[in-house]
Amino acid sequence: MVLTDLDGVVYRGRNAIPHAVEALTDAAKTARVGYITNNASRRPVDVAEHLEQFGLSVGPDDVVTSSQAGVRLLATLVPAGSTVLVIGGLGLTSIVEQAGFTVTASADDSPAAVIQGFSPDLGWTQLAEASFALADASVPWVATNMDWSIPVERGIAPGNGTLVAAVHQAVGRMPVVAGKPERPIFDAAVARFGGERPLFIGDRLDTDIKGANDAGIPSVLVLTGIDQAKQVLAADERSRPTYVLGDLRGLAEPYPVTYRSQDADGTRFVTVGEATVRMQRHVVRVECAGSDPLDLLRAGAAAIWDSGLAIYGLDVDPQLYGE
Repeated sequence: MVLTDLDGVVYRGRNAIPHAVEALTDAAKTARVGYITNNASRRPVDVAEHLEQFGLSVGPDDVVTSSQAGVRLLATLVPAGSTVLVIGGLGLTSIVEQAGFTVTASADDSPAAVIQGFSPDLGWTQLAEASFALADASVPWVATNMDWSIPVERGIAPGNGTLVAAVHQAVGRMPVVAGKPERPIFDAAVARFGGERPLFIGDRLDTDIKGANDAGIPSVLVLTGIDQAKQVLAADERSRPTYVLGDLRGLAEPYPVTYRSQDADGTRFVTVGEATVRMQRHVVRVECAGSDPLDLLRAGAAAIWDSGLAIYGLDVDPQLYGE
């Protein structure tokens, strides 16, 4: 089973990322492919239609959104059929209704819970209703995700995390969160698609990779989106990918073996492909760059991660950063 993030992995803005559609189409011939998104403003059918425009064969059942994960979490907190205050758009309200809850937009209806997700139409009035309902500390509060920013055509805009923070400032508590990097969305995906050997692909260490690792799912960082070599080398223990790929063509290629050795004076060497990195105390140097910059990055990351030292205290060869 292959689970993949969308923005930065499958597409960037209006354009499909090179090789992504072909690679995922090939993967679907031998494995179930599921598409995972923190975007709570769109329904699964909307996401599927968007992906089909790029040439992928995708149906709504192939998509798991943070709205679905949030409602799945909500069902563990309040009884079925409860009245729920929904702070969000159609991508959230439709999922809440499908789950059998009664949707309200007013705290005056004494909702049993509040669920909050992003919508570009949200304003002070809706956030105030959430605050009024959550003044009762016994009312559960679920956030679909805590993304601080979202990429839009004109640039980077505030995401759901900023709107949740506004309510937090008013009520003095935080919600339980369903989306990446929290576990509920990964559990929802595994429950939906089944499979004993899931693999998750993402482009961000702090949400995609950290979330997959925390859920016990092997992770792939693809360097077609947000995080690049510098972030890989500096990744903390919970955010380190199992695999690093340049693009999704790597899914069909054998992954290189990492070899480790140490000489008599304690200098350690890590080799991946033709690339070798040498590490002595706090100094990290390229011994042999080889012909593939990706193998050099893999070797450098392994050497730094093995050391147990923070990268900020190391003297790192600039070549490892791609400089």
